[in-house]
Amino acid sequence: MKEIVIFAGTTEGRELSEYLAERGMRHIICVATDYGALVLHEHPLVQVEKGRMNREQMVKFFTKRELLGVVDATHPYATEVTENVKAAAEACHLPYLRLRRTITEEKSGTDVRWVENHEACAKELEQLPGNILLTTGSKHLAVYTRAENVKKRLYVRVLPGTESIAHCEKYGIRGKQIIAMQGPFTQELNEALLHQYQIACLVTKNSGETGGYAEKLAAADKEGIPVLVVGSAKGDGGTSFGAVCREIENWYGRETFPMAEWKITLAGIGMGDERTMTGEVRAAIAGADILLGAERMIAKYDARVEKKPYYTFAEVIPYLTELRERKTGRPVSNIVLLFSGDSGFYSGAKAMYDALFREIQAGRIRAKLQVLPGVSAVSYLASAVGESYQDAAIYSIHGKRNWEKALLDMVTRNEKTYLLVSGMKDVNRVGALLLQHDLGHCRVCAGYQLSYPEQNVTELSPKECCEVKQEGLYTLLICNDREIPRMLTHGIADGAFLRGKVPMTKEEVREVSICKLHLQEHAVVYDIG
Repeated sequence: MKEIVIFAGTTEGRELSEYLAERGMRHIICVATDYGALVLHEHPLVQVEKGRMNREQMVKFFTKRELLGVVDATHPYATEVTENVKAAAEACHLPYLRLRRTITEEKSGTDVRWVENHEACAKELEQLPGNILLTTGSKHLAVYTRAENVKKRLYVRVLPGTESIAHCEKYGIRGKQIIAMQGPFTQELNEALLHQYQIACLVTKNSGETGGYAEKLAAADKEGIPVLVVGSAKGDGGTSFGAVCREIENWYGRETFPMAEWKITLAGIGMGDERTMTGEVRAAIAGADILLGAERMIAKYDARVEKKPYYTFAEVIPYLTELRERKTGRPVSNIVLLFSGDSGFYSGAKAMYDALFREIQAGRIRAKLQVLPGVSAVSYLASAVGESYQDAAIYSIHGKRNWEKALLDMVTRNEKTYLLVSGMKDVNRVGALLLQHDLGHCRVCAGYQLSYPEQNVTELSPKECCEVKQEGLYTLLICNDREIPRMLTHGIADGAFLRGKVPMTKEEVREVSICKLHLQEHAVVYDIG
């Protein structure tokens, strides 16, 4: 069976392999090191070849197999490898594609200094004071260790593989100067490293979105240090991820790939602060190709392909339909929809789940659904005030109308009532309602902006609730130490009915009749007297 060869070594190459494998496309993926093979996901349709090859070895490798084409997904700065792959493909008359990495533009104001090559960068470093964080890998250490003045100030971030560590040792980089870590690296982690090692200058390449270039620049900008960028600001050319996939379709002779099966995750993000998010939800967000949710929820996170401020049926379903029909752009596997609080507690997640399930049943999309819980506002407030909630009434008036009677019944008959509200105006209305119905003795614990830096939990009287003027997110705990115990028997006295002179069944007969009827919830009984 004919197949294709992918020369990998980058995140894009690994993702392309995973994408093809999911769609039943047999292929070979070539990596230079054992570590490169280690980070690949095993799959029966994927053959992994380890080891570096020169041009002649590549030609020999190609001619021994029945190939449809060759994809070069090596690092943008591995120019020698790219030249060899392209030349070998031409010699064997095979189609060749260069998978382009998206290049990140630096923000204005960031102190970025472009240098032509590693030699020029090493020369520049001789003139700059302070410690240096080198994030260009171990391959060019010979250049950076020639000058003792530079070598002793180097802190080198490399992959945690034996080959990288051996290169460091070969060129005299001592253990405390080696930072062996596997990315991706967040801005916060970069900032921590810059601070820990008192870095005065950062050296990098424009390694694009997946290479964490933007996070490096942001961290350097925050710490106020210059960044030396090796290479060209224009990127490495090549073809986009989506276009490569479309061309591979042609190689396989298929009009389209089978409709992709997505994994759609509905995730409760907790109270808003990332620290209150479960590890499972955090991992789902980190692996998201598409991220959906309210603007405030998705603002601080990135997605591999794109993110959209969609969270209603009217927005999400048409968007997924459009996404399914796309013929260009980067392929999608993981879609994550974010919901505030807990996905199973007064959340839109259930209704969204049902809507998506209907789309799946109708065959309009192929997807597996997953729901992940979060920390609810009630559990968070209960912890903040040292109260339990398993023995309390819980209610939400968020976005509701005509809630007053139900809330009054709960507060009157329960010592504790946890209440989700829409904002400041609801707090005012709750206070007014309590005063109007002789519940001014109640205590109200108001949790404002829970988990956020401006969080404030205060105890208010109903009158003080009426005077709240600060807009924001609120959750309330209403405490009533004069609650009316619930009746243990059913029954409504004759005097409770407004009937004028209309005849009516007497209480004793009415109660026996109703009991004998064995009524169920929502049943309607007509008493005609």
